[in-house]
Amino acid sequence: MTPQRVTNALTVDFEDWYHGLEIAPSGWTGLEDRIELGARRLLDLLHEKRVRATFFVLGILAEKHPQLVREIAAAGHEIGTHGWSHTMVYRMTPEAFSAELRRSIDLLEELSGQRIVGHRAPFFSITRRSLWALEILVQCGIRYDSSIFPVLNYRYGIEDAPRWPYPIDNGTAGTLTEFPITTWRVFGRNIPVAGGAYFRILPYAFTRTAYRAINRTGHHAVFYIHPWELDPEHPRIPVPRRIAATHYANLHVTEPRMRRLLTDFAFAPMKDVLGID
Repeated sequence: MTPQRVTNALTVDFEDWYHGLEIAPSGWTGLEDRIELGARRLLDLLHEKRVRATFFVLGILAEKHPQLVREIAAAGHEIGTHGWSHTMVYRMTPEAFSAELRRSIDLLEELSGQRIVGHRAPFFSITRRSLWALEILVQCGIRYDSSIFPVLNYRYGIEDAPRWPYPIDNGTAGTLTEFPITTWRVFGRNIPVAGGAYFRILPYAFTRTAYRAINRTGHHAVFYIHPWELDPEHPRIPVPRRIAATHYANLHVTEPRMRRLLTDFAFAPMKDVLGID
């Protein structure tokens, strides 16, 4: 199977710039809201390239900017849930996770007119500590999840998790499809190549080579991006060095690289790639 015949999943973690900095919600007050700027740039780029994507929308952002959710859905993109408060799942109780998930789904379905069937956890935070969340996803009507990253990172990851989409049996709750974040197997190690800071820090040639190799084997890759990555002028505030080093790195390359990626490879919303109605 040639790379041109494989369609990959294009996904957007729809959140504002400060949500990815591990700042407590109490610290968000007074920070500049720039989601519309990044969203417009991203939507314009997708329209230009005639590509549809899955937008995993944060509930608190949908509540604040309902018109953006309506606009994204009207443009033909899939709406999924990114939870409500951008809290790491393993820092929540099952009861709190369930309540926030249901609240997010209800609002997103009302705004988009779509049935919400996809989920991605903030910071890919379904790890071994929070596998209990998968059963709750099924109970809330979620058909697929894309939160498990087969790498080891201080915030996320299950290093030995399967690398390609697979079903997870949650007993009486039902079955959920997991679409793990894409890695490239090199010298016996999983190398992250799915987007975000990895896309900005590593040379584009590396991403292109990895995706071609993955597609050549017939596998579908998943790519993720945040609207704030197309807004290199967003505010810089003091944060721990390990966070700043990835969050602010090479933001100016995101848009031109995205344009190349969308030209070099085929993409579609995640539920279409998985064949979920």
